[in-house]
Amino acid sequence: MAVSASLDRAIAALNARFKAARLGLQVECRGDRLSLRGTLPPRPDSTKTRPYQQRIPLKLPATAAGLKQIEREAKVIAAQLIERRFSWADYLPQTAALQLDQLPLDERITRFEAHMLAQSDPGAAALASRKTTWEKAYAPYLKKLLAQVEQQPRQALDAAIVATLAALPSHSRSRQVACTALKAFAEFQGIALPEDIDKLGGQYGSSKAQRRLLPSDEVIVEWCDRIPNPAWRYVYGVMATYGLRNHEVFFCDYQELRQGDPEGRITVLETTKTGLHDVWPFYPEWIDRFGLRQGQLPPINTDLTTTTLQRVGQQVAIQFKRYGVPFAPYDLRHAWAVRTIHFGLPDTVAARMMGHSVAIHNRTYHRWITHRDQRQAVQTALRNRP
Repeated sequence: MAVSASLDRAIAALNARFKAARLGLQVECRGDRLSLRGTLPPRPDSTKTRPYQQRIPLKLPATAAGLKQIEREAKVIAAQLIERRFSWADYLPQTAALQLDQLPLDERITRFEAHMLAQSDPGAAALASRKTTWEKAYAPYLKKLLAQVEQQPRQALDAAIVATLAALPSHSRSRQVACTALKAFAEFQGIALPEDIDKLGGQYGSSKAQRRLLPSDEVIVEWCDRIPNPAWRYVYGVMATYGLRNHEVFFCDYQELRQGDPEGRITVLETTKTGLHDVWPFYPEWIDRFGLRQGQLPPINTDLTTTTLQRVGQQVAIQFKRYGVPFAPYDLRHAWAVRTIHFGLPDTVAARMMGHSVAIHNRTYHRWITHRDQRQAVQTALRNRP
């Protein structure tokens, strides 16, 4: 009895430490075994789409040694949850994994969808963002995989994934995105893919951005003036001045800008594809040139319980075509990025304001960044000449 009371006190103390550290996990003692409980992603065989309270059956002994081991496990699991790397395959009995393997492919895809939609934070806005990502970057390529398996039902699934990728155009954006999607699906299923699968994904990226003929600043200003609708002219001006994605224009905090903040900073909200981040204008004088302190956005549906970020962004593209703008909305974003390079803004800062990684930023704008660095090196060398 004394041992049990001592163990109860030790568990309570451990849970208090977990709570103070905000691990989001608690130790439970069931009989002579210890387990962890917390808000976790749905299991592979679950029909739920959001994380909920579940127990991880670690089955460690209810002893002092078991408590030390479960404390180590809890820290590992908490880190996995933060980094979105938690997988039930590491904790469920082997029989559960076998059941997933035995399901038809369409059912396995359905469960993978539920798993993907359950990632990240809960809430309508976050869920809408994940749905947009699923519809654009996962569903189309898993549909192609399903078609491949239907055509060759005896083909192993890993071979079917490779064949699906190989059928897409080489070094294309579609093949690159498909590679990411199908790798994630294979990982969820516990399927080993060839080690060189990333090479099959191709090298799409900077080459397309470098070949793109970006509009000059003069052309950007000229076409803003040509848009007759003031609300859509405001959208155009914001995108040109802040380098926003199509949908981001409708999910920003403009309060400080409209209250006369001299820096003209705006905040892209968490609702968007890449989450909360601040953006500064390049050029600052375009704020007044385009009337961005007073303008209003057009009244389109931005309720993410009934629409998606993709559909919001499509409205911008439609209006560009309607008004005959001779370049795509995304060209304004690329032009903004190149402008920051010419200004000498650090790549890490520009990448943060664009809401993507430094690696993506440097790859996409490699040509301009290289030219800037070479020019600076030449200028330094000339200044230091004897």
